[in-house]
Amino acid sequence: MRAMRGLLVLCLLAALSGVLTGCGSEAKTAEAAPKVAKPTCPDPAAWQKLANRVGVPVYCPGWLPDPLTGKLGAVDNNIHSVSADRSYLQSWVWQETGGGAAGGELHVNLRAYPGRTKIPTCRTGGSDSRNVACFAAPVGRISANGISSPVYTVNQDADSWHYLVLWRRYGNLYTLSEHVAPPLTGQKVRRYLKHELASLVLFRPSPS
Repeated sequence: MRAMRGLLVLCLLAALSGVLTGCGSEAKTAEAAPKVAKPTCPDPAAWQKLANRVGVPVYCPGWLPDPLTGKLGAVDNNIHSVSADRSYLQSWVWQETGGGAAGGELHVNLRAYPGRTKIPTCRTGGSDSRNVACFAAPVGRISANGISSPVYTVNQDADSWHYLVLWRRYGNLYTLSEHVAPPLTGQKVRRYLKHELASLVLFRPSPS
């Protein structure tokens, strides 16, 4: 009987050890899981004010390549435009002249077209000016933050020489574009656009 009791005690201890080891492993796994920081808007009050002004949800850039800030009214916010139809263009630009690594440009645009989901029409300009789609020649696709879009490679006006993604939400058309220019290659612009999409922060109009 003593031998049997001893055997039962050993079995029980082994079982408990296995349970505790398993719990410890799960705890270590949980601790080891990387924490992904939630994107934050660098200028929430200004973006909330914009959402209230245009009367539709707007997207604040939680991340832009340094030294771009994503802030409205900042030195790098070279275009802060809201039209009579409530469509808006927010643009941030950094430029440095010089040869090689000393020169370059970073330029990001965010647009919204409230109450419209169709791609707008632009004029090409010049003596043979004609109507064309403002965003055209989609190649490949970028997906992040619940948004999936082709990459439009031939765009007009402020988005010329940019790669652009667009999406339709809440009955509106939204676009995000970035200039393909040194120090960025087309491949790097695609990576930046994906990161920027993933970092967008939504602001809804405040209840009136």
